[in-house]
Amino acid sequence: MAEEQKGSSPLHTVGFDPRFPNQNQTKHCWQSYVDYHKCVNMKGEDFAPCKVFWRTYSALCPLDWVDKWDEQREKGIFAGDIQP
Repeated sequence: MAEEQKGSSPLHTVGFDPRFPNQNQTKHCWQSYVDYHKCVNMKGEDFAPCKVFWRTYSALCPLDWVDKWDEQREKGIFAGDIQP
């Protein structure tokens, strides 16, 4: 039996979303990233339901994509609609 590591958070898999039924999760990744930033812009970072979107895009999106999208948001050239 494996010992539990203290201080680590439990691993979980993002649940099924019927809007994205195929194996390719690119759109699910993109939509979760956009939904997270839209939620934060409307409700603030402390709003707990926004964390669901963060966990989803953190699990599905490659870090290179997230870094690129973060840079684009900072420059004001991000293609997604994240305004409330």
